[in-house]
Amino acid sequence: MGFFSFTRDIAIDLGTANTIIICDDKIVVDAPSVVAMDIRTEKVLAVGEKAQLMYEKSPDTIKSIRPLADGVISDFKAAEEMIRGMIKLINIKNSWFSPPLRIVICVPSGATEVERRAVRDSSERAGGREVYLIDEPMAAAVGIGVDVEAPEGQMIVDIGGGTTEVAVISLGGIVTKTSIRTAGDVFTHDIIDYMRRQHNVHVGERTAEQIKINAGSVITELDNPPQDMKVYGKNVITSLPQIVDISYKEIAHCLDKSIAKVEETVHRTLENTPPELYTDIIRNGINLTGGGALMRGLDKRLTDKMEIKFNVAEDPLRAVARGTGVALKNLNRFQFLYKV
Repeated sequence: MGFFSFTRDIAIDLGTANTIIICDDKIVVDAPSVVAMDIRTEKVLAVGEKAQLMYEKSPDTIKSIRPLADGVISDFKAAEEMIRGMIKLINIKNSWFSPPLRIVICVPSGATEVERRAVRDSSERAGGREVYLIDEPMAAAVGIGVDVEAPEGQMIVDIGGGTTEVAVISLGGIVTKTSIRTAGDVFTHDIIDYMRRQHNVHVGERTAEQIKINAGSVITELDNPPQDMKVYGKNVITSLPQIVDISYKEIAHCLDKSIAKVEETVHRTLENTPPELYTDIIRNGINLTGGGALMRGLDKRLTDKMEIKFNVAEDPLRAVARGTGVALKNLNRFQFLYKV
């Protein structure tokens, strides 16, 4: 980008759990989707990592907000402030000049028109002069190197923080898709409920997230199982401290019902897939992207269930962000980019 360029192009993966911003082909922001605000003045105190440190730990005068729920904006004002704050992180070295922005931002394929407009409006209020939207499954496919414009069926299962997106892509468009709001956040709350119900221990979202990462699994037999994790929490009956050792097998049982919903969604999407594209999918396999793709044993469980090979993408957590970045460089070529 030239020194005298009057616009700056950025790609944003606005995720329920994490927001990633790409500028000049580089990831310049990768931070939790959290904003901390002073309740009395409504002033933004922190965004991203700093706000995450305050989450569930702040006094009454500070409100730490996750402005996205189920993959879409749930708090319009907080989302606008979070996007603006994260964009400012890019401009730290050039704070004397903030050029107008051209933004490509991803949305869940199942988002309503109202939800899509909310994303667009928040981006425009945060400084976007032109805002283009791209559906998450399409961005994920582009991000893992799939030729989305080829006359060949490719299936993407993108398990993010708020939604699981399942889509069949061919000729630059989504042929059939299904989106459910059972994803990473639901898995986290499953663990919170399990800890309370099974061990009488109350844990917060951050601890449950760590359990999911360190001891998470969706099958009870792993070739390289993780070590049991020590969890410190408060006994819900006595309010005294309690330490519990959690194994991956417990988490597999805990998450079974939610993973079954993902399986059902994949199966339903396959049912609605035209026969010729179905044949392509059998030959190519199914691509797993998103943070949920990192769950231990997920590819094996789905492969055994569907009898089609599931492949975990390289760096699945950033697949959508990478695809959004590629789309940014192909605004005139990709017909699936759109404005609301």
